[in-house]
Parts: sequence; C-alpha cells; structure tokens
Amino acid sequence: MPDKQSVAKLPPLRAKKRLGQHFLRDPDVIEQIIRQARLNPDLRVIEIGTGLGALTLPLAQSVCYVIGIEKDVRLVEILEDRLLRKGIRNVTLIKKDILKTDLREIARSLGKNLQMIGNLPFNISSPFLWKLIRNKDIISRAVLTFQAEVGRRLTAEPGNKRYGAITVLVQYDARILPLFEIPKEAFSPPPKVGSMVVEIDFTRPHPVRAAHETTLRIAVKGAFAHRRKTLINSLKGSFPEWPQEKILKAMEKSGIEPKQRAEALGIDDFIRLSDALDSP
Repeated sequence: MPDKQSVAKLPPLRAKKRLGQHFLRDPDVIEQIIRQARLNPDLRVIEIGTGLGALTLPLAQSVCYVIGIEKDVRLVEILEDRLLRKGIRNVTLIKKDILKTDLREIARSLGKNLQMIGNLPFNISSPFLWKLIRNKDIISRAVLTFQAEVGRRLTAEPGNKRYGAITVLVQYDARILPLFEIPKEAFSPPPKVGSMVVEIDFTRPHPVRAAHETTLRIAVKGAFAHRRKTLINSLKGSFPEWPQEKILKAMEKSGIEPKQRAEALGIDDFIRLSDALDSP
C-alpha cells in the first residue's frame, strides 16, 4: 500500500497542459485503486503514465513486474532516481507515448496474460480505447482512470445519449465495471472535471459472438457515424458501396426497424445485423 508520507513529499512539478497531465496525490485514492485492482504477486502489469510514481511504487510491492510507460522524459528521470534510491528493481520504464508503444513487443518479453493499470490522460481516451481493443488477446484485464464522462459512456445502456460505437464495441469484447469516482481535488493540478476508475475485463466478453467481427465493427461505426439520422440513412451515408436493398434485407432478416436510430440497438441487435449483412 502507498506510503502516505512518501506521497505527500513528492516533488512539486509543473504539469504540461499539452500532455493532459494531472498528478494523482491523494494516498487514500491510490490505496483504493490498488485494492480494487485485485493484484497478486504473480502478475506482470503495464502502467500507463507513471508520472512521479504515485501508483508505480505500491504496484512494485504488489506484483511480480511493472512496465511503466511515460512520455515525459522529465518524469522518467525523476522516477528512475526514486526507484534507485528505494532499491526497487522490478520496474522498467519506457520513455514513449502509449499510443506509439508496441504492446505486442512487451507481451513477447513478459507473456500474454498482461494486466494494465493507470491514470489515462483525458486527451487520448478514445484512440487509446481503440488500441486496447486491437490488443485484447494479450491484455486480460485493465483498471484505468478516465474522465468521468468517458467512464459513463463506456458503461451506458441502449437508449442513453452517452451510448455510442465505443460503448458497443468495448462491451462486446469485455465486461465493463465502474469501480469508483475520484474527486478533482485528488489531483494536482485539479482537472476541470471528475474522474472514474473503470475495470475492463477481456476474460469476460459478451457471450454471443459475431460470425465476422470486422463486419460488426464496420456496421457499428457506420450506424453511429450520423447519430441524428435513422439507421438506414446512417449506414447508406457511411457505406455507399452497400446497396440500399442489401441493408434493408439485412435489417428485415435481423428484426430491426430501418427508421430506428443506432442508440436504440443493443449488442445482440448489432450482431444479428452484421451477420445478416454477411449473408448472401
């Protein structure tokens, strides 16, 4: 568990706004993240955005090995010094943007059953989630801090205005569980909005699977591309190469009303639609 005195004595450092930096400094919140992550000494964990090491140090005490990915060279140098002074040897820091990091290369060195943890910069949430989905076969579970609005979007249900393509595709591949919200005051500098810690468990995907997942992704993204349009018009506008007759036939086969909007459809509806679109 985090050393409260150690966290309190973290060096002051000006956050870089362009990198979306907000340093977690509340030891009670750090302890709660570590506890709810359900870690064990055999795990190998990737930490995103190590910052000054608020999570890195207690992580190193809880798991077998930590790969920390941090874009800001200043922070890497400070944390490397802290780790050296504390005699911590089961942490490797990578100076790189997580969006440009080859997660499969890390998996080749540490094994596929990797877990992920971190306080994600708010400005990279969407591209990171798409990257996470593409690497779902090597990441078994992730416990991540998002902007609260993103967390609510990930856990939204059909009919909710926050429900969208990212909701459907993440929930298709994983069980999404909201763990707890973090007040703005837990960070320095405080962000303008609150945060939410979310568990993404790829070992528990949606039980019904699509015949062709590429078609499912295409259909979901196309359906939500024009949210205010009806489903048929959104799909036609996104994929003019699909004849209207083909789309209408697929909708009829899957029991979907063409004048519905995408947010009214559940995951099973999209699976039926994508399977029908793949049919002759």
